[in-house]
Amino acid sequence: MSTITLRVNGSSHTLDVDPATPLLYVLRNDLGLQGPRFGCGLGQCGACTVIINGLAVRSCVTPVSSVRTEVTTLEGISQNGKLHPLQQAWIDEQVPQCGFCQNGQIMTAKAMLDKTPHPTDTQIRETMNNTICRCFSHYRIQTAIKRVVNKGIAEILPAAEKETLA
Repeated sequence: MSTITLRVNGSSHTLDVDPATPLLYVLRNDLGLQGPRFGCGLGQCGACTVIINGLAVRSCVTPVSSVRTEVTTLEGISQNGKLHPLQQAWIDEQVPQCGFCQNGQIMTAKAMLDKTPHPTDTQIRETMNNTICRCFSHYRIQTAIKRVVNKGIAEILPAAEKETLA
């Protein structure tokens, strides 16, 4: 066991864990965060996706010891009790069916929009292609993402996120 300090959703946590423990296990079991989910355990489905350094990262295959910067989970993207525009778009477009993949879908979409605020349909499909949805709600996922883009993401993001887009 080793003492590891993680910064997650703006808060620091010091934990005594095996350095090889997958980040997903620490997030769910030690920190009680339920957004990232265990899906395949192989980094292929995307249910466990978190954002690290602006990238959508599969937390089930990321050793906790390799994390050196802030981790953002689904719980961390809403601010002051207000849903992130993607979360609201997911509701407005009634995207979830079973809901299992939604963490991965939203976090992958957020990482994409943070880098590319006005993606083309092709960019959306290519980015979202590797986050598996067994219910085949892909059209609603794309529609929800486009809802955020069409509203003008810079107009609806909190000030702190606007600075990262500049």
